[in-house]
Amino acid sequence: MRRRLTPALALALAAALTAPVPAAADDDLGRRVLPEGDGWASAGDGTTGGAAAADENVFRVSTAAGFREAVAGDEPKIVYVEGLIDANTAPDGSPLDCEDYAVGGYTLEAYLAAYDPRVWGWEDPSGPLEEAREASQNAQAANVRYRVGSNTTIVGAGDGAELTGMSLLVHDVENVILRNLTFSDAHDCFPGWDPGDGESGNWNSEYDQIEVSGSTNVWIDHNTFDDGDRPGAGQPEYFGRRYEVHDGLLDIVRASDLVTVSWNHFDGRDKALLLGNSDGRTTDRGRLRVTWHHNHFDGLGQRAPRVRYGQVHVYNNLYTVSGDLYQYSLGAGFESQLYVENNLFDLRDGHTAGALLYNWGGTDVGGTGNGVMTDGRGRITRVDLVAEHNAAHPEALLGTGSAWTPRLDTGVQPVHALRGLERKTGAGLL
Repeated sequence: MRRRLTPALALALAAALTAPVPAAADDDLGRRVLPEGDGWASAGDGTTGGAAAADENVFRVSTAAGFREAVAGDEPKIVYVEGLIDANTAPDGSPLDCEDYAVGGYTLEAYLAAYDPRVWGWEDPSGPLEEAREASQNAQAANVRYRVGSNTTIVGAGDGAELTGMSLLVHDVENVILRNLTFSDAHDCFPGWDPGDGESGNWNSEYDQIEVSGSTNVWIDHNTFDDGDRPGAGQPEYFGRRYEVHDGLLDIVRASDLVTVSWNHFDGRDKALLLGNSDGRTTDRGRLRVTWHHNHFDGLGQRAPRVRYGQVHVYNNLYTVSGDLYQYSLGAGFESQLYVENNLFDLRDGHTAGALLYNWGGTDVGGTGNGVMTDGRGRITRVDLVAEHNAAHPEALLGTGSAWTPRLDTGVQPVHALRGLERKTGAGLL
């Protein structure tokens, strides 16, 4: 008989303790700090993570319970991840699947039958099955969400460190470093149907791979983000809409500030990278200052990134623009201050430069030196992103004024130097 994870059992997992083993003295990757001037995360007091950790606060972990304990608390600490850690496991380490979280009689088949618009109409789902879905989602959330404390470095030990099924919460903390890790398939077993989302409704899910919320001085470097065995393009359709089991790869929201995102591989997600989650959150003004450099945005559908409010420097990234999910790359949202400099856009599958920018209520996009090529080969040509956008979208024009000039970078390379960037990004390449 299969184990079923009740909310009480999920809380028991959250409290489960293990005894991590101190790292070897010569394993110094965890004591490396963000170099001076390397993007917004080098501002203020800089970002050192757990570099000052005492020996008793250096851990090597290989289980979900050990990881949860090791990353908690605000004392300086270094956490080395060994091998694959699956968040969808019970306290004894046995695997859990979606059926194990289901409570209140929830099944997807029953949910689809009850809330089919041809039967239910176009009102929001309500009643026992929607309540059972929410309760089941809460049971999974208690198991797969992990909170990181301040003054923490989490780093992959070797090339195969992976956190799968896990949503890592960097909430209301400061001074965090995440490096050399694969973040894979933080899937929601219980997406909800929202008939009022868009013209035809949508399935919405929980769990970003990483959510940075209300946090300051965060460095996210040399990681891989992917959908694992659940690629978005492979999901079925229900009610005429794709059954979306993933949320974002990396969201930076709710007055977070001073973040550098560098040398990562973001692979294949539709709604990928969000900065600022509401036009009405005026407390974000003066914050959400983020630098993105030397990342590979690989086959993303949209939000690479989508920006509200913050002063955001996007430079020396490689965009592989491909696939049927593609809508746009850079989103200029409400009061956004995007500066887009010397990025390379590899246009594939018939996609054109006019789609690279999208205006979500922004006014201007600054920057220069960007280039395009076709299908990973041939000559690189300069592209004026704003001019291409305005020609394609005359109803939503953007200007080129910039109220700020980036000054925190490690040296902006010419765009032709980015041709081989995909071989240098992601986990295992430190």
